Amino acid sequence: MADNSMSMPAGFGGLMRYKEEYDSKFKFGPGAVVGMIIATIVIVVGLRMFY
Repeated sequence: MADNSMSMPAGFGGLMRYKEEYDSKFKFGPGAVVGMIIATIVIVVGLRMFY
């Protein structure tokens, strides 16, 4: 019988690593993110109460 199996290189095991750290134009700390979420909730609740 003929052996028709194909051998693939064992590089990264299907995982690709493009860059370790993503650089963004916008950098917010965790406190700022929590503050924005709370402000959004307050605005939405306020709009629902008045309209």
